[in-house]
Amino acid sequence: MKILILNGPNLNLQGQRDKEIYGTQTFDEYVALLRRRYPQIELELRQSNVEGELINILHGSEGRYDGVVLNAGGYTHTSVAMRDAVAAISTPVVEVHISSILAREEFRHTSLLAPVCKGSIMGFGLESYRLGIEALLG
Repeated sequence: MKILILNGPNLNLQGQRDKEIYGTQTFDEYVALLRRRYPQIELELRQSNVEGELINILHGSEGRYDGVVLNAGGYTHTSVAMRDAVAAISTPVVEVHISSILAREEFRHTSLLAPVCKGSIMGFGLESYRLGIEALLG
Protein backbone atom coordinates (compact mmCIF):
# COMPACT_ATOMS: atom_id res chain seq x y z
CA MET A 1 0.00 0.00 0.00
CA LYS A 2 1.20 3.51 -0.82
CA ILE A 3 -0.19 6.61 0.91
CA LEU A 4 0.57 10.24 0.17
CA ILE A 5 0.62 12.75 3.00
CA LEU A 6 0.00 16.10 1.32
CA ASN A 7 0.37 19.36 3.20
CA GLY A 8 -0.65 22.82 2.08
CA PRO A 9 0.51 26.33 2.90
CA ASN A 10 2.61 27.11 5.95
CA LEU A 11 2.84 23.48 7.03
CA ASN A 12 6.50 23.50 6.01
CA LEU A 13 6.92 25.54 9.23
CA GLN A 14 5.57 22.75 11.46
CA GLY A 15 7.50 22.78 14.73
CA GLN A 16 8.40 26.46 14.32
CA ARG A 17 5.18 28.46 14.09
CA ASP A 18 2.35 28.80 16.60
CA LYS A 19 3.85 26.11 18.82
CA GLU A 20 1.00 26.44 21.31
CA ILE A 21 -1.42 25.32 18.55
CA TYR A 22 0.72 23.03 16.39
CA GLY A 23 3.42 21.74 18.76
CA THR A 24 7.17 21.52 18.29
CA GLN A 25 7.62 18.26 16.41
CA THR A 26 8.56 18.59 12.74
CA PHE A 27 6.92 16.59 9.96
CA ASP A 28 10.16 14.80 9.19
CA GLU A 29 10.33 13.61 12.81
CA TYR A 30 6.67 12.59 12.87
CA VAL A 31 6.69 10.83 9.50
CA ALA A 32 9.74 8.84 10.64
CA LEU A 33 7.62 7.59 13.56
CA LEU A 34 4.76 6.74 11.19
CA ARG A 35 7.11 4.79 8.92
CA ARG A 36 8.28 2.72 11.89
CA ARG A 37 4.68 2.14 13.00
CA TYR A 38 3.51 1.17 9.48
CA PRO A 39 6.44 -0.63 7.82
CA GLN A 40 4.03 -2.28 5.37
CA ILE A 41 2.95 1.11 3.99
CA GLU A 42 5.03 3.26 1.70
CA LEU A 43 4.46 6.78 2.98
CA GLU A 44 5.38 9.79 0.89
CA LEU A 45 5.33 13.31 2.33
CA ARG A 46 4.83 16.31 0.04
CA GLN A 47 4.13 19.96 0.80
CA SER A 48 3.52 23.12 -1.20
CA ASN A 49 2.50 26.65 -0.43
CA VAL A 50 1.17 26.97 -3.99
CA GLU A 51 -2.45 26.04 -4.71
CA GLY A 52 -1.85 24.96 -8.30
CA GLU A 53 1.00 22.66 -7.30
CA LEU A 54 -1.23 20.97 -4.71
CA ILE A 55 -3.90 20.47 -7.37
CA ASN A 56 -1.35 18.98 -9.78
CA ILE A 57 -0.15 16.59 -7.06
CA LEU A 58 -3.74 15.52 -6.36
CA HIS A 59 -4.35 14.92 -10.07
CA GLY A 60 -1.13 12.89 -10.21
CA SER A 61 -2.26 10.65 -7.36
CA GLU A 62 -4.52 8.62 -9.67
CA GLY A 63 -3.14 5.10 -9.95
CA ARG A 64 -0.05 6.06 -8.00
CA TYR A 65 -1.36 6.06 -4.42
CA ASP A 66 -3.96 4.03 -2.58
CA GLY A 67 -4.99 7.10 -0.60
CA VAL A 68 -4.15 10.66 0.32
CA VAL A 69 -4.03 12.20 3.79
CA LEU A 70 -4.57 15.89 3.03
CA ASN A 71 -4.06 18.92 5.21
CA ALA A 72 -4.83 21.78 2.84
CA GLY A 73 -4.14 24.41 5.50
CA GLY A 74 -5.86 27.70 4.75
CA TYR A 75 -7.02 26.43 1.35
CA THR A 76 -9.48 24.24 3.27
CA HIS A 77 -11.69 27.28 3.79
CA THR A 78 -11.11 29.19 0.57
CA SER A 79 -10.29 26.99 -2.41
CA VAL A 80 -13.07 25.81 -4.67
CA ALA A 81 -10.31 24.63 -7.02
CA MET A 82 -8.88 22.30 -4.35
CA ARG A 83 -12.38 20.98 -3.65
CA ASP A 84 -12.91 20.33 -7.35
CA ALA A 85 -9.53 18.54 -7.59
CA VAL A 86 -10.42 16.19 -4.72
CA ALA A 87 -13.85 15.56 -6.26
CA ALA A 88 -12.31 14.84 -9.68
CA ILE A 89 -10.05 11.99 -8.58
CA SER A 90 -10.94 8.45 -7.57
CA THR A 91 -8.10 8.22 -5.04
CA PRO A 92 -9.67 8.33 -1.57
CA VAL A 93 -8.75 11.47 0.36
CA VAL A 94 -8.99 11.94 4.12
CA GLU A 95 -8.93 15.56 5.27
CA VAL A 96 -6.89 16.18 8.42
CA HIS A 97 -6.12 19.17 10.61
CA ILE A 98 -3.72 19.42 13.51
CA SER A 99 -6.00 21.74 15.46
CA SER A 100 -9.77 21.67 15.63
CA ILE A 101 -10.92 24.12 12.98
CA LEU A 102 -14.23 24.38 14.85
CA ALA A 103 -12.46 25.69 17.95
CA ARG A 104 -10.63 28.40 16.02
CA GLU A 105 -11.67 31.63 14.33
CA GLU A 106 -15.11 31.56 12.74
CA PHE A 107 -13.75 31.88 9.20
CA ARG A 108 -12.04 28.49 9.71
CA HIS A 109 -15.24 26.67 10.69
CA THR A 110 -16.23 25.76 7.13
CA SER A 111 -14.31 23.19 5.13
CA LEU A 112 -14.96 23.28 1.40
CA LEU A 113 -13.16 19.92 1.16
CA ALA A 114 -15.11 17.89 3.72
CA PRO A 115 -18.10 17.10 1.46
CA VAL A 116 -15.84 15.47 -1.17
CA CYS A 117 -13.45 13.63 1.18
CA LYS A 118 -13.80 10.14 2.60
CA GLY A 119 -13.79 11.76 6.04
CA SER A 120 -12.35 14.54 8.18
CA ILE A 121 -10.17 14.28 11.27
CA MET A 122 -9.17 17.28 13.35
CA GLY A 123 -7.93 18.38 16.72
CA PHE A 124 -5.62 15.52 17.65
CA GLY A 125 -2.34 17.25 16.90
CA LEU A 126 -0.05 15.38 14.55
CA GLU A 127 -1.88 12.19 15.55
CA SER A 128 -4.62 13.38 13.17
CA TYR A 129 -2.34 12.09 10.39
CA ARG A 130 -2.07 8.63 11.98
CA LEU A 131 -5.84 8.55 12.32
CA GLY A 132 -6.10 9.54 8.66
CA ILE A 133 -3.90 6.60 7.72
CA GLU A 134 -6.06 4.29 9.86
CA ALA A 135 -9.15 5.59 8.04
CA LEU A 136 -7.58 4.70 4.70
CA LEU A 137 -6.61 1.25 5.97
CA GLY A 138 -10.16 0.59 7.20
